[in-house]
Amino acid sequence: MSEFGERLTNLRESKGWSKTYVAKAIGLSSMQTYANYEYGRREPDFSTVNKLANLFNVSTDYLLGRKSVDNKTADLADKDTVFTYEGRQIPPEDLEYMKRLLRGGK
Repeated sequence: MSEFGERLTNLRESKGWSKTYVAKAIGLSSMQTYANYEYGRREPDFSTVNKLANLFNVSTDYLLGRKSVDNKTADLADKDTVFTYEGRQIPPEDLEYMKRLLRGGK
């Protein structure tokens, strides 16, 4: 199984969704087409990768296995930045909690 397929499988199973559900949600006519993505037998086109990323609320970089660069920085005060952890978006209330912790609990 490819890294892409493993990530798809893990994301789908973490949501408790069937392969059929995911296939229908992204507009595929066949569950087998989606299953082949998970098994690493086929690769989706760019449009389908984007639909999968949107469905699972992760980045396309995450799905495609791109490793994050350690020297990237972001400002928690930046309202336009989307912060993620393990491929999932950090909710705004959690970001506010993180800011308070970084300010020393103030």
